Amino acid sequence: MEINILKQDGSDSGRKIVLNEAIFGIEPNDTVIYEDIRSYLANQRQGTAKVKGRSEVRGGGKKAFRQKGTGGARRGSLRSPLLPGGGTSHGPQPRDYVVRLNRKARNLARKSALSYKIKDNKIVVVEDLSFTEPKTANLIAVLKSLNLSDNKVLILTPGTDMNVFKSGRNLRKVAVLEANKPSTYEIINAGTVVLLESALTVLENSLTLDTKEA
Repeated sequence: MEINILKQDGSDSGRKIVLNEAIFGIEPNDTVIYEDIRSYLANQRQGTAKVKGRSEVRGGGKKAFRQKGTGGARRGSLRSPLLPGGGTSHGPQPRDYVVRLNRKARNLARKSALSYKIKDNKIVVVEDLSFTEPKTANLIAVLKSLNLSDNKVLILTPGTDMNVFKSGRNLRKVAVLEANKPSTYEIINAGTVVLLESALTVLENSLTLDTKEA
């Protein structure tokens, strides 16, 4: 599988790059994509929500009201969830929302997401960006040349490139990540994945598992 390499001005460089069929050409597994995205979103939750139950609120030291003759239920304490200022019944408590998925499943999910993107022509390979300084206007110009100005874009760089990262962090629809770090959610959530030429090797290496037993 080959794909054209574009220049920063959007024109064809006349060169092609070969994509790994084991990564970009597999039959997508929808189930594992769902499980990985579920795991990603669950792991973003802090799990710190907390309310006080009836044993934790103040009050309740005296009898709330006389036993008989009120015409109401016998709520034995001012801390009852039935009264204003009382505790909360079955409210949220601190908990761990983490959902774990093994590495092979996560890699399969990312491969499936990339295979969907290449089938939909939503992956673009561009020559490496050589920004001498972080400047949002420079990145906007590149995206405009690629006809991606209005798209939700995920840009994958071969390593930490602060000039490109800082150029894109103010753009609401643009995310810049190292090629070995995007999650399945971030790939699926992007309208178009822009791969810098030298980032392709990094991405493919990150998705290649060593199956040999230690």
